[in-house]
Amino acid sequence: MKRVLLGMLTPSSNTALEPLTSAMLSGLPEVSAHFGRFRVTEISLQPQALGQFDMAPILEAARLLADAHVDVIAWNGTSSGWLGFEADVALCRLIEQETGVRCCTSVLALNEIMEKTQRKRFGLVTPYLDDVQAAIVANYARSGFECVAERHLNRSVNFSFSEVEPTQIVQLAHEAAEARPQCLTTFCTNLRAAQLAPALEAALGIPVYDTVSTAVWKSLRLCGVDTRRVKGWGSLFDEEMA
Repeated sequence: MKRVLLGMLTPSSNTALEPLTSAMLSGLPEVSAHFGRFRVTEISLQPQALGQFDMAPILEAARLLADAHVDVIAWNGTSSGWLGFEADVALCRLIEQETGVRCCTSVLALNEIMEKTQRKRFGLVTPYLDDVQAAIVANYARSGFECVAERHLNRSVNFSFSEVEPTQIVQLAHEAAEARPQCLTTFCTNLRAAQLAPALEAALGIPVYDTVSTAVWKSLRLCGVDTRRVKGWGSLFDEEMA
């Protein structure tokens, strides 16, 4: 069986993403995840926080992952939610040019899923600040998606996102689902939310797309791995999509 190596770019202060990703892949013995970090400690619209997502440090982390001969590089972060989706498009293009490795991102994968399933009326759950949340909603609106309900925790310290209790995430998801969106996204790769998708889907009756899961889903598809082999992480992995 051919080995498949997934390269995951992640913010330096993320502690939720690596264990979630590794658990998600545990049933695929030929697939392994390898992580590259660059410094991100604050999520806000302040210049010092926005500057953390300059291309240079991200590209350097991607080059180091490419040294491991990974089959794909995924930006497992949600910054284009407030920076604009074109930031992820440009990042993927640059990484592919510099490394020769295929690239994807959590947010572009999420958008692809919502487009292909025609679930463009969505609920949004994040830990972010008021103005960051507003920027995400506006960015999606410009691209033809409608956020019908949102909940957020008004936090800015990236490390603190991983300390949000799953029970609180469940509560926010239930509140957002009251507006009857076609799907719901837990939108932050440092939330411990991906494992909640099956129970939330059963309770709410709609798909739940976590941004850690969307990056794994797209990475596996780019590598030709059948995502239906990922069990217990929500309906995303069973979706029939061209």
